[in-house]
Amino acid sequence: EVQLVESGGGLVQAGGSLRLSCAASGFTFDDYAIGWFRQAPGKEREGVSCISSSDGGTYYADSVKDRFTISSDNAKNTVYLQMSSLKPEDTATYYCAARDSCANVPRVDERYYWGQGTQVTVSS
Repeated sequence: EVQLVESGGGLVQAGGSLRLSCAASGFTFDDYAIGWFRQAPGKEREGVSCISSSDGGTYYADSVKDRFTISSDNAKNTVYLQMSSLKPEDTATYYCAARDSCANVPRVDERYYWGQGTQVTVSS
């Protein structure tokens, strides 16, 4: 059974940093890409970043480029999302998701296995 468990969310002041973790199990980690999505209250879920398992390629939404960094520790079956220079508009529930590949910013209309989400709140 595919399981994705996010952690690391919390409350942080604007300008601060958080690191989210996504621990994966139930599938061959090296064969999958992991994406991060977020959903703010009253808004649609949007793709944030993705890391490709095949070549390590990384992709970012324009709204987080140069502030967020996605990385993978294959030995731990874990993907991280380092978030810096956080803004109030980054407040959302953040989800990690797995699929066979990614070649661009992840889209919600693609087929993914989903985690349960972790809340990030950025205060002004």
